[in-house]
Amino acid sequence: MKMKKFILSLFASLLFTTALWAQSTTSNPADAKVKFVKETIDFGKTDLNKPVTVDFEFTNISKEPVVIETARASCGCTTPKWTQEPIAPGKKGKVTASYSANGLGQQNKTIWVKFRGVDQDKELHLTGTVGGANNK
Repeated sequence: MKMKKFILSLFASLLFTTALWAQSTTSNPADAKVKFVKETIDFGKTDLNKPVTVDFEFTNISKEPVVIETARASCGCTTPKWTQEPIAPGKKGKVTASYSANGLGQQNKTIWVKFRGVDQDKELHLTGTVGGANNK
């Protein structure tokens, strides 16, 4: 009987620890402040050297203004711009990503957004395919 209780306790502890670990690794503190419409945007197909620009729109879901301190891209071919002024609760902001489309094939770019007061950057993804002329 003691062995059954021990195994049951061990199983319950393992289950609880796993649930806590999963919660801590999947949540981003920025998610408590803002809600992005899309965190990944596929720009589809474009021609080589034809710039692409997309907007990552979000809403401030917190009870205080949020400020984007900075946004940086995974490469020099992608340039992020963002809402500079504080975004009031319930209001919208955006991060605009311009990609120069100077490489052929499937493209996957990342933009890291740093919100004031949040230690972990929010990751946004830009994907698509770049081909030659008449790529459509």
